[in-house]
Amino acid sequence: MGLYDSRNNRRSFSQTIDWWLIACYFIITVIGIMNIYASVHSVDGGNIFDPSLRSGKQIIWLGISLVAATLILLAIPPRLYEGLSVPIYVLTILLLILVIFIGGDVKGSRSWISLGPVKFQPAEISKIATSLMLAKLMSQTDYKIGKYKDFLITAMIILVPMLTIILQKETGSALVYCGFIFMLYREGLSGWYIVAAGLAILIFILTLTTSSYFAIFGLYFLLIIYLGLKDGRWILLLSAGIPAAVLFGMLPWLFGIIGEKIDNPDSFFFLIKPIYFLLAMIAGVIPFIIQSAYRKRHFYSYIVAAGMVAGILFSFSTDFIFNNILQDHQRGRIEVLLGLKEDPSGVGYNVNQSMIAIGSGGAFGKGYLQGTQTTFGFVPEQSTDFIFCTIGEEWGFFGSAAVILLYVFLIWRIIHDAEESREAFTRIYGYCIASCIFMHLFINIGMTIGLMPVIGIPLPFVSYGGSALLSFSLMLFIFIALRKNEKKYF
Repeated sequence: MGLYDSRNNRRSFSQTIDWWLIACYFIITVIGIMNIYASVHSVDGGNIFDPSLRSGKQIIWLGISLVAATLILLAIPPRLYEGLSVPIYVLTILLLILVIFIGGDVKGSRSWISLGPVKFQPAEISKIATSLMLAKLMSQTDYKIGKYKDFLITAMIILVPMLTIILQKETGSALVYCGFIFMLYREGLSGWYIVAAGLAILIFILTLTTSSYFAIFGLYFLLIIYLGLKDGRWILLLSAGIPAAVLFGMLPWLFGIIGEKIDNPDSFFFLIKPIYFLLAMIAGVIPFIIQSAYRKRHFYSYIVAAGMVAGILFSFSTDFIFNNILQDHQRGRIEVLLGLKEDPSGVGYNVNQSMIAIGSGGAFGKGYLQGTQTTFGFVPEQSTDFIFCTIGEEWGFFGSAAVILLYVFLIWRIIHDAEESREAFTRIYGYCIASCIFMHLFINIGMTIGLMPVIGIPLPFVSYGGSALLSFSLMLFIFIALRKNEKKYF
């Protein structure tokens, strides 16, 4: 019969599996178990397989994950995922809501459900459910992301679990959902949404590090430059823009002088800020409205004016978001990251010790199980959120780079398979999981080297955690099964 079954023109099982993905998965998980053991071992401790150690428990969870992966590849019909995507998503949302009320409090977060000795985090599974739901919706033949209704439904599918996770005080897990914007861009979403997200981050940082006035001032001139480059009407824009710029610059200075001369400056600024807000709103859009009128309803002028209004609104709401939505430890970490305060022994301790560990590894590391920062437990949560600093200390720069390259290959291979897929459902789901893995990788490594705030997010397949390892494994092997089903026939 040979390699192919000539009776039904089917490929054999071995030819339908992406063995590169599976091999990469095994290598990364083994690296994870090795480094979990390195972060928890001691002179008198057990070996890497000891079930009382976290490395032994992770091996057990790997076994459970492999059993689940085998069932996915051999027993569960791949078409079932598309058919059950809606009930899976609804059930997951119910679990996310339920855990807010019955979940145990773990470091200020109510995101865990205890089932005897096992703790389960619905937020991990929600990424799979959301990915399946997005693939189900967006693979329909009449779906167009440019249509208002379809875009709104897509946004709601992402925002509902994201906001529910925020209510659990799991901001890190919620941030991963922002990665879906890369999948949406692949499926036709305008690149302006990514630009808008970047500007929002810039405004947030400028508002916290300087003031809302400076953030609005910076946004204003960025938009002026953009519109000038787009239309070449520099004289018109600058003639209308200079008075507005003077208003932006002079009013805060004037308010400051008045505030110093009155008895109750706090009340004064409380009343004057809304007035400045309205003046900034009016002055900010005047140049763009003039440009629009001159060009007879020029589309870009309207877009830029709307962007200016949104930027002003967001800048003035940043203080509320920072002080009322973020938790105390999250505010502290952001303040340390942005250099607003120094706290090497407080909220900045983890990052400080992590960077010491990674920096001490040098080019080739201190050797496996030889890391002093690792062995003596200087870095809290080293087997979970800060596992990468163990790799950096003991494996050095080249070892760390090799691990990152493994992730790059994994993500590239998923995207490669997704692009080769004949079915939109498989392609969209593949991009979803690639985006999730990328966001985890970027945020986790970023926070261990001081480029991101510490928000508690695992490194996929490497950090200790049963529900995280199981969910990432399910996520990956569902995609492998979908591709296997496509490649079954010639």
